[in-house]
Amino acid sequence: MSQDLTDRQRRILARLVAEYIEQGEPVSSSWLAEHSALGLSSATVRNILARLEEQGLVRQPHTSAGRVPTDSGYRQYVDLLLSGRKRRLAPEIEARLSQSGTVADLLEHASHELSRGAHHIGFVMAPARPSARLQHIDFVMLDAGRVLIVVVATGGRITHKVIELTGRIDQVQLTQAANYINREFAGLTMHEAREAIVERMRQERILYDALMARALEMAKSGLSAVNPGETLHVQGTGYLFDEILGDAADRDRALETLRALVRMLEEKNRLIELLTQYLDTSGLTVVIGSEHGQHDLHPFSVVASTFSDGGRVGAVGVIGPTRMRYQRAISVVDGVSHAVTRIIEKHAD
Repeated sequence: MSQDLTDRQRRILARLVAEYIEQGEPVSSSWLAEHSALGLSSATVRNILARLEEQGLVRQPHTSAGRVPTDSGYRQYVDLLLSGRKRRLAPEIEARLSQSGTVADLLEHASHELSRGAHHIGFVMAPARPSARLQHIDFVMLDAGRVLIVVVATGGRITHKVIELTGRIDQVQLTQAANYINREFAGLTMHEAREAIVERMRQERILYDALMARALEMAKSGLSAVNPGETLHVQGTGYLFDEILGDAADRDRALETLRALVRMLEEKNRLIELLTQYLDTSGLTVVIGSEHGQHDLHPFSVVASTFSDGGRVGAVGVIGPTRMRYQRAISVVDGVSHAVTRIIEKHAD
């Protein structure tokens, strides 16, 4: 947790977050004084809560109510869980997953284990097949400010995306940009092409050329949106209804949260695009609420971890409201990701 917090502040915050996760109601200073095991008076706890509120870690929904954690408060709590966690093997989960006949069955069963264990939506994103390679990309001007990106993969698979552009550009420049991308990246797998483009964008020496910089940005957008060959397994949408609609105190916001996540699940390409971001960091990742780059994802948290099939990388995890049981979610995701990796390695031997 933050070095700016005293031990008493850390313990009060952790107790508040844990209680709010369990009950879904603002936590009062009197309750914390009685249950924090610190031997503090209600007045002392109120002072601690006021300090935590000044630091943006808790907020008070109403003047007479207790406090609830902010996204920053959840982050402090999750960082504490991560710093103190010990990896625990999950032999019962691995035993069930080991009965899968194929890798596809394994990943489907893994999404079910994640959902059942965390009581949230469980997902598994299988890596793209190595045979899915970039054959060529085209940029076509539709009208002022709109460009159609056409991605052609080996095997004849074609995907499209329309993007909005700022600034002036004509079809001749778009053709030059596409020729540059095809010359540099055609023949790579989709994942390799995305990684190579992102790396090229990080190289400041290339960005002096505005057209090449724009070509890279358009190609990155097109490739990240289509992700040919990647497969997404999702289980547990029923838990989403139970968890969110059970929050009677803020039913309107809960319904909007539900609608937003259902839309994302229906648009699997968009969900794959979101989850692909977590493949850049191996191991466990927790993204909380407003830490998401897209505003309509702010009501959700994601706990994800990577797994390997011997060369390619996929992701497993859970998605739920920010008031998720992080400790349980972290444990389940970590256990399933390592179990999937071990089982795939055994099949490869």
